Amino acid sequence: MRGIDKAAPVRHITAAPMSLTDSPPRAHSFGHIETWIFDLDNTLYPSSCRLYVEVEQRMARYIMDELKLDLEGAHALRRRYFQEHGTTLRGLMNEYDVEPRHFLDYVHEIDVSAVQPAPALGRALAALPGRKLVFTNGTRIHAERVLDRLELSHHFAAIHDIVAIDFQPKPNAAGYRTLIETYAIEPRRAAMIEDMARNLPPAAALGMTTIWLRGGPHDEVEAHHAGAIHHTIDDLTEFLGALTPAGG
Repeated sequence: MRGIDKAAPVRHITAAPMSLTDSPPRAHSFGHIETWIFDLDNTLYPSSCRLYVEVEQRMARYIMDELKLDLEGAHALRRRYFQEHGTTLRGLMNEYDVEPRHFLDYVHEIDVSAVQPAPALGRALAALPGRKLVFTNGTRIHAERVLDRLELSHHFAAIHDIVAIDFQPKPNAAGYRTLIETYAIEPRRAAMIEDMARNLPPAAALGMTTIWLRGGPHDEVEAHHAGAIHHTIDDLTEFLGALTPAGG
């Protein structure tokens, strides 16, 4: 195994400066959008479901078992890798050559019953013109389980997961390029919705319209993220509903 590089730099992808706005997004601002790209966790369902807590606990347990660390050390390593590498998995792959599929299967073996059907969001998605995709740092199987619980699976044309981007997680720009190439997306006619501000700069740099959904477990905007956020929202269903005739 390779040793832990505590001096590894944090890399951020920057975009051309744009204004962060708290004003309500208007429908005419999105009339050109042909493809809608949605994050999954804490975006299509509320963070109050707290699935991330169980995932983080299972990550820590995996690290304890594999690296023989105590609980405190495992959580510290998990948090540091998340900040430095985009996901804990990428850090474990880079530093310890961890086999990714085994890790992903283990950490996503969680109870998703806290996620409830979202009929209002379903109606908003049905009324929203354009193609809808899921772009997640999780796995397809996890996304399918969550979408089934939400009863929203039929609204999405595809799931672009961590395997599809060769385990190079958001905000690594390579995954975004793979996304637009795989689905023939015209970035300037695409919008991306995320609960994590740090995942929006690569989308903005490609020309996408970006929407940050506040209120998630990583609810922060640093200066270098704010410049890549075009719209901020507090409720996804309300936002989407306001963009369609049925919603407003």
